[in-house]
Amino acid sequence: MSDSEYSDPEPPAAPLAYVPALESIQPDEAETTTAIIDTLRGISETTADRYGHAVRSVHAKSLALLQGNLSVLDDLPPSLAQGLFAKPGSYPLVMRFSTSPGDLIDDRISTPRGLAIKVMGVPGARLDPHDGASTQDFILIDGPAFVAAEPKAFAKSLKLLASTTDKAEGLKKVLSSALRGLEAVVEALGEESSTLISLGGHPITNPLGETYYSQTPYRYGDYAAKFSVAPVSSLLTALTKAPVDLADNPDGLRAALTDFFRANGGEWELRVQLYTDPEETPIEDASVPWPEDESAFVPVARIEAAAQNAWSPERSAAIDDGLSFSPWHCLAAHQPLGGINRARKEAYLMSAEFRSQRNGCPIYEPHVPENLPA
Repeated sequence: MSDSEYSDPEPPAAPLAYVPALESIQPDEAETTTAIIDTLRGISETTADRYGHAVRSVHAKSLALLQGNLSVLDDLPPSLAQGLFAKPGSYPLVMRFSTSPGDLIDDRISTPRGLAIKVMGVPGARLDPHDGASTQDFILIDGPAFVAAEPKAFAKSLKLLASTTDKAEGLKKVLSSALRGLEAVVEALGEESSTLISLGGHPITNPLGETYYSQTPYRYGDYAAKFSVAPVSSLLTALTKAPVDLADNPDGLRAALTDFFRANGGEWELRVQLYTDPEETPIEDASVPWPEDESAFVPVARIEAAAQNAWSPERSAAIDDGLSFSPWHCLAAHQPLGGINRARKEAYLMSAEFRSQRNGCPIYEPHVPENLPA
């Protein structure tokens, strides 16, 4: 065989440095953000009137509420030893598994799943030095790409979601079943439709087996990156794509997660995918998954949660009502990047303030972990 018939694999692409010019703010972005806020507030008002209690305008329903710990790995190379991950350390955290709609829907209406993580006691300079917080949040979804590329498309998709908020659950279940069938056909062809999944076409699988993605990019100290959280303990990885029999239980997913953590703990890796190319790993188009052959996800920390009571009304009051999660609860070294994240800043703040005012419950950023009610 001649040398021309084979070649060594190309080395991984080198990460590119973060510079403010990576972001490109559109002239009408403030107007678009206002439209997003108005839509989300409409969802919040609709659901608050229905339930007599305000819930999140997206990801309203929690499936599991966990206490755990994040440990930064030893001996990370300089490109990965950035921000929170600059040196080994251990930090307490809370994890909130959820479903994506802004209403407390029946679990048989199968929509994307979310994972919000709040790491506490994190030292370092913050974007808002006057807020006195020491938290670092990670907001993740069980798919590598966001449903919309940029704020205008996000505003349109939210209007579509808002139009389903006050619809009868029976109709939603019928629609979800039909959409799951369509999505199965799409996936059989080797594709995936984020629109079908977001509207109710998500397969009814166990959320604990999923890998969760930030979908949007963030500053990573001297670089930029996306994040993911993947299950690594054997009992969790065994649940990847595992079906859940919801039978006649509208809270069947929550029951499955509660049953698991009653007897078992779990471990996950927090991984980083570095920005390497303006075209292949775009900052302003959140609908494009960054190719892993261009830049692989690399572990930088380990997350552990012991066996515990993963959900109760008391835990829900403490986390669902008492805490907010936002990409903008962060170190300056992990500043959210891109139009979707810029639109989220005021939108998430509005949602938290609405819940606090309507429920008469102060929302705060914890400095130290408090034992959650069992």
